[in-house]
Amino acid sequence: MRLKVLNWFIVKYAEIREHHSLHIFGRLLDDPYLFHLNRRSVSGAFAVGFFSAWIPMPFQMLIAAFIATAVRVNLPLSVLLVWVTNPVTMTPMFYSAYIVGTWLTGDSAGQFQFEPSYEWFVRELQTIGEPFLIGCLVLATASSVTGFFMIKLLWSERFSRLLHIRLKRYRRRKKHEGNNLSI
Repeated sequence: MRLKVLNWFIVKYAEIREHHSLHIFGRLLDDPYLFHLNRRSVSGAFAVGFFSAWIPMPFQMLIAAFIATAVRVNLPLSVLLVWVTNPVTMTPMFYSAYIVGTWLTGDSAGQFQFEPSYEWFVRELQTIGEPFLIGCLVLATASSVTGFFMIKLLWSERFSRLLHIRLKRYRRRKKHEGNNLSI
């Protein structure tokens, strides 16, 4: 794995803190745990991001950001993982949530045409609301727990040491390159 790719994902604290749309978080963004890449922070970010992706409402990224700051996990990764729900995956994800909900509640699955719009959601919430929301909650919990434990398992001590060594080499090389440019 090239560290240039990893460096693209690493965001500077100042860039995040100064972003105009994130001023609502105030001093909460000063917490360094929100930007750490370690086993706890990344596995928590997967849990937060996957859970927030199943919330059937707009502003999922904002919800993920609030949860990530509350539980002190990697903020950029939590927000990025919300995009599991996107215009391509939204229909199959939410339909599967409805099917799971009907199975859990014992309701029969009705016929309907899904439209990814707020008006459709409000109109159909009266008929499919309970099974749909229960399915979303169950799948959100299942995917967040699965994501959390899979990252915990994959992020072994060996991987952590290897990443630390590569980051150290990368920083040393960048520092050396910077010193050569000033000569």
